[in-house]
Order: sequence, then structure tokens, then C-alpha cells
Amino acid sequence: MTNHWVDIKNANVVMVMGGNAAEAHPVGFRWAMEAKNNNDATLIVVDPRFTRTASVADIYAPIRSGTDITFLSGVILYLISNNKINAEYVKHYTNAALLVRDDFSFDDGLFSGYDAEKRQYDKTSWNYQFDENGYARRDDTLTDPRCVWNLLKEHVSRYTPEMVEHICGTPQADFLKVCEVLASTSAADRTTTFLYALGWTQHSVGSQNIRTMAMIQLLLGNMGMAGGGVNALRGHSNIQGLTDLGLLSTSLPGYLTLPSEKHADLQTYLAANTPEATLPGQVNYWGNYPKFFVSLMKAFYGDDAQKENNWGYDWLPKWDQAYDVLKYFDMMDRNKVSGYICQGFNPVASFPDKNKIVASLSKLKYLVIIDPLVTETSNFWQNHGEMNDVNPAAIQTEVFRLPSTCFAEEDGSIANSGRWLQWHWKGADAPGEARNDGEILAGIYHKIRELYRTEGGKGAEPLLKMGWHYEQPDHPESEEVAKENNGYALEDLFDTNGNLVAKKGQLLDSFAQLRDDGSTASACWIYTGSWTTKGNQMANRDNADPSGLGNTLGWAWAWPLNRRILYNRASADPQGNPWDAKRMLIKWNGVKWVGNDIPDYNTAAPGSGVGPFIMQQEGLGRLFAINKMAEGPFPEHYEPFETPLGTNPLHPKVVSNPAARLYEADAKRMGKRHEFPYVGTTYRLTEHFHTWTKHSRLNAIAQPEQFVEISEALAKAKGISNGDRVKVSSKRGFIRAVAVVTPRLQTLKAGGQEVETVGIPLHWGFEGAARKGYLANTLTPSVGDANSQTPEYKAFLVNIEKA
Repeated sequence: MTNHWVDIKNANVVMVMGGNAAEAHPVGFRWAMEAKNNNDATLIVVDPRFTRTASVADIYAPIRSGTDITFLSGVILYLISNNKINAEYVKHYTNAALLVRDDFSFDDGLFSGYDAEKRQYDKTSWNYQFDENGYARRDDTLTDPRCVWNLLKEHVSRYTPEMVEHICGTPQADFLKVCEVLASTSAADRTTTFLYALGWTQHSVGSQNIRTMAMIQLLLGNMGMAGGGVNALRGHSNIQGLTDLGLLSTSLPGYLTLPSEKHADLQTYLAANTPEATLPGQVNYWGNYPKFFVSLMKAFYGDDAQKENNWGYDWLPKWDQAYDVLKYFDMMDRNKVSGYICQGFNPVASFPDKNKIVASLSKLKYLVIIDPLVTETSNFWQNHGEMNDVNPAAIQTEVFRLPSTCFAEEDGSIANSGRWLQWHWKGADAPGEARNDGEILAGIYHKIRELYRTEGGKGAEPLLKMGWHYEQPDHPESEEVAKENNGYALEDLFDTNGNLVAKKGQLLDSFAQLRDDGSTASACWIYTGSWTTKGNQMANRDNADPSGLGNTLGWAWAWPLNRRILYNRASADPQGNPWDAKRMLIKWNGVKWVGNDIPDYNTAAPGSGVGPFIMQQEGLGRLFAINKMAEGPFPEHYEPFETPLGTNPLHPKVVSNPAARLYEADAKRMGKRHEFPYVGTTYRLTEHFHTWTKHSRLNAIAQPEQFVEISEALAKAKGISNGDRVKVSSKRGFIRAVAVVTPRLQTLKAGGQEVETVGIPLHWGFEGAARKGYLANTLTPSVGDANSQTPEYKAFLVNIEKA
């Protein structure tokens, strides 16, 4: 979230698309209802199903799953065509005026630079024109045909209301009603907040779904505003923390990047990741990258990280490609992996193409499971008939189960969707032999180090040089780890005027104190300030709210620097006056920025030329994404890899995302519409939480048995009645379930044909207290978003038959 949960109450329009907040986030959804009931907000829901969220909405618009970019691009066209934008905001705070290179182009579904053999782009042309000083050229009159504004208008010109209806199946009247309400928030004193979840991310174009919505918010002037923003509703606690701490294969903590094999030395790596400002006088915050990186290396390697050895740079692994789960299971399937440590993850129940996952795990020498529960993955080798049809005698994988604790059995912090780090305290001791994750990993770490010391081997030096200075080396305490994330001064620190700002050994107060000379250490720079000399800021519990905006700065701690709404400089106009005085976040008082939040950059006065989006090298919100997105600098509609239309109405030569990750073996397991004519989509229910709560008897009683939902029209066509048992199949396998015939799903007309959707809740499996069921991911294809590699769970092809 750029904003936070409570801030939703400040919105005039709440748009829920790519999620079902009332059902999947019922506690957080109270703030949407607060906006509706106390702020007279309009609640809009766009979803393939009429959900519990839709049941309390003012406007509901159906949509074919996998076509969100068309819908949102149609909104962009409507806003531009009807001049329903915040023109001052767009002019000063976006890159609309910057000129794009002459060799950038888009033609028949592909942007310039595409390499069909590699399925990827050379993004060189996706950049600005630069002058002799290295600054981006601009045309503030917005008349140059190469400025971002005119290229955007040309790009979205195809997404007319007629095209939206043709591709999405959304009736034009419903679509235009949504556009009209959203357009009302182009006024400076009105805001829209967008709420989305896995319904947007779990597509082969998931990242572009979110980006298209962010572009709408820039056009409306809603980024940085109270009641505005881009708000991802995380599925469960600490998913935000997972990305903050860099647990993806090519990431480091604090959204730093792990070096690749292209970065032969530290200087090359830093040069590649430390951008130059592209507009004069611009604050370019990633210019501090060396400070963040060197401080991280000091946290990793302590005294062994020195300037003479480039702070231990050579000890870091260098990747040749992203080793995400899609890649890793493809390697496993091809016998390229011997062992797998699976911590807090149940891939047999949650990763696409369950039968491939089970077959891949069966080829390992060993599998280590770290989990508090018995999972389908820990028992993948067991035969459960049709639900898991394997021969245990033929599986040679040795499985080690290491029981771990759950969150309530240890102290620690949880990072929620709004970036709030909230400290919690242990409620009970762990049962039996269970140990917390830190203790388990410490045990493995020390044993491997012992083996390296006695036997040597490849990679010994990085492991033996790693710092490990906890008071209890075998059981690091959460408090110590949290302080390590925050960071320490390793020497006395002085400012440019010679004033002492931190003593040696002192906890740091701000990431502005981090240095690139080895005098500071921080394991996650964005968390600096979370545990200072004043104590554990995450444990703060003052819910005073003098502004009434919900920015309770004394409750917990939000990164960065306790700022509650990111880019809040954009909430004030170029002169420093709030766009909306009633929902003022910050303002310029003639000397400094003051207000109801931590200012985003508190030393840049109005008129200084510093843009509000300081994490971008041009300081502007990007309507054109230079050199970033895998499939294009503008969003474009691509069909799901299994499409009920069989083609792409916009460009038949390029049907699906040309840059998405698709391995050869998985491509052979893709279904076609003549065999699987219906769209399958997965989702959650309120009564269960992923595949975990099926272990709880009360949850099992609330929703005991697996079911699927179909429309009344499809039920009639297939001779299925409510309560019948049905078989749902895809190219990858089948499940059996009870049919729920419901008007919540409609027959949509898209691409000149009728499209039916089969809704598939995902909570059951062959473990737990609930009735044993089939795993929904048996049906889903193994293909991922081109940027994040998130699998495409929300749009795939199935057939359904009465059992």
C-alpha cells in the first residue's frame, strides 16, 4: 500500500477490482464501509463474480477474467477524451511532458526491441531523449508528437467503450458508469482509492494490471493524497515483510538487487544500480544506493567487510537468471535439483500444476519441511487415491520434517499491507519438539559451518566470513534481529558541520545517517528508525489521531521513517499548498514542511524543481515506464495463455504476453478451448484461510466440503443441478466437487461468443480436519507474470461434467 488501511475511510470513491475485500480481508474492509457510510463514498466493484463485496457496492460491473488491462485502458481513454484529469498535477508531477526516443515504437502487439527467440525485449529504445547535459528533453506545451502524453493518447485510442465490451464482456452502460464516477475524482478535493489483491497479481500480465491502475491514479491526481493511492491488500501478515526483506531469488533486503554475473566487480554493480538524475536539480533517492549497500554488507560480514576487499562483494552469489519457484520446479522436473528446503510453504497445495509438483518432488534425493503443520507437501509421497495418485514405493525422496512455531509462539514484528511494523509478544510456548524458524536455521547454519571448517569445499569463504554475533548463537532473539535490521553506528558519526549525530555502537535514528565508508551497518535500510535509542518504535501503542485522518503516528511504526502515506509531497500543489485543505497531509509554512504526516522530503522547498516521486530518477510519476516492465512501457491487452476466444481481438499475431515465463514442458500442458471451453478462476472464502485452516475443526465445520460455482445458464446446458457432484478438468488433471448453481456468475458475451466461468475455491486438500478434497491447483497452468513470475491462477481453461 502507498497509503494504509485506515486511510481508506478518507476516499470519495472506493474501487475494488482484482480482489474481494469483504470476503478475503473482512477486518480491513470495515474502512471501506466507513468511507461509504460516513464519507458518502461510492463503492465500485469490478469482478467476474457478484461477490460479498459487490453485495454492498453502489456499482457492480462484471468482467471476463484476464481482461483488466482493457477495462483500465478504456478508463484512461475516457479520462483523456473527456478532459477529466487533474491537469496541473499531470503537468508538474508526471512525465507527460518528457520526450521519448524516436526509435521507440509499437506495432501489431509488439513494442520495439523484441527478440522472439529469447522471448524478451531489448529495452534500449524505451527511454527519453537526452540533451547534451544528460537531462531528459521536455515539451511543456504537450504538442510534440514524441512526448509521453501524445504517445499515451495514441496507444490507448483503441480501447473504446465498444472494444471494452467486446473484449471484457462488460456492458457499455456499466463501464461508462464506472468511468463517470472515477472521473469525478479528478477534482482536487475528491479522491479514489483502488483496492486490489491476488485477482490482479495472479495473471501472466499481473504487474501491468497494477501499473495501469497506477496510471489512472496519476491522471486523477490521487497519488500521495489522503484517500488515494495504490493499495495492495496482502493475503496474510508478513507478505509485505517478505518483499521488504528481499526473500526473492534476485533480491536483497530493502529492495536492493542481488548482483548478477554481468557485474564483475563492485564498481560495475554500483554503477548499474545507482541512477543519475534525469532532470536538473532533482532529488534522486536511489543515488544513495552505495550507502545502503555498504551498510548491508557490514551487517552481513562485520569486520571482515572492508574497503580493501570491496566490502565482501565477491562473497555474494552472482545470478545468471531469476531462480523463482517456476524456474526451480522446472529444474527439479528435469533432474537438475538434488534437494529442497521448504520453509513455511506448501507448493503441492499452492503452486500451479499440482501433478507436476508432486512428480518433481519425487525426483529429489531429500526434502526438508519446516512448518508447524502437516501439509500436502510433507506427505506428497502418500497415495490418496484420485486426490494424490502416487506409488510410495517408487518415490526415493527422503523427507525430513522440522516442526516450527507459529507467530503466537514467539515475539516479533509483523509488517502489514500498509507498511506498519507492529510488534507482538509471545502468547504461548511451542508444543513438543517445535522450535522457531530462527533457531532451526541457526542450527543448520552452524552445522554447515562446522563441516566447511573441517572438510573445506566450494563456497566456504562466504559462509565462514558471515557475521553471527548474537548473544545466543543457537537461538537468536527477535529483538537482536530487529535491531540489526535497524542498524548501528560502527564509529562516531558527524554531520557536514562537524556535529556528532551518533556515537559508536548507538542505534541509528534514520537511514539518512547511513554511510558508504563502512562506519554504519543496517540489514534492511528501509527499517532504519524502527528501533532507536528511544526504544522499540514498533511497540508504540498511542492511537491518538488529532487530524482525524487516521494517521496515528504514535501507533506502531511504518517504513520509511514512520511515513504513513508515500509520496505525500504530491498532496500539495507546486507552491506547497494542499490540493485539499480538508484532508491536508503536509504544507509549506514558508520555512519547512509541516502537517499530519512525516514529509516525504522535508528540505526541498516549493519552486526548487524537486519532483514528489523522489524514488524515480526524474522525480515524476511515470505514465511511460522507462526500461522497467518486461513486456512494454505502456500496458497492453494480452489474452491469458489459455483463452476462451482462441485469439486476441486487438492483434491476432500476438495473443498472449510475449515476455511471460513459459517452459517447454509446461507449454505442452496448455489446453485449447475446443476441449476445455470454460474459464476457470480460483479464490478464497471468509470461512477458510488458504490451505491452513482446514486443520481447524471450527473452520472445517463452517465450510466442510469442496465446491465449485457455475452460472444458471451453464448448469442448464450441462444438466447440472445445485448439489450435484461434478468433475472439473483441465489439460493438467481434474478435481471432483459439489456444484453450487448461482446467479453470482453470469454468462458474458465477449469476442463474439458466450463465455462461462467456473469459480473454484482453493481451500481443500488431502490433509486436515475438513473433508478430504482435491487440490484446486491441480487445474492451474504453470506460466508466470513476466515481471514477478506470479502464476496465472485467475484465468485458465476447464471443462465441467456431471459426475
